Amino acid sequence: QVQLVESGGGLVQPGGSLRLSCAASGFTFSSKWMYWVRQAPGKGLEWVSSISTSGGTTRYADSVKGRFTISRDNTKNTLYLQMNSLKPEDTALYYCATTSVGSNKGQGTQVTVSS
Repeated sequence: QVQLVESGGGLVQPGGSLRLSCAASGFTFSSKWMYWVRQAPGKGLEWVSSISTSGGTTRYADSVKGRFTISRDNTKNTLYLQMNSLKPEDTALYYCATTSVGSNKGQGTQVTVSS
């Protein structure tokens, strides 16, 4: 069955950076678009970014465009999210998923941006 395991979150000051990883198993990773979504405290699930099967096409929510970079390594079945210039409003539980609405998401990794 599909298994996604996120890691790399933590506490960071505003303006800082983090790199999230997502280890995928149980499906043919290289044949699926992949997604990062997040859920801030008290809010619903929000799509953050998408990447095509080859990594050649990427898309971002306006709120993270220019600051976040999604990438993937199909040889390692791993998805990444490089997050730079972090803001307090980026504080959320981050999930990787197989759809933009969070299908098959894992347990998530907490990102807290605070001074």
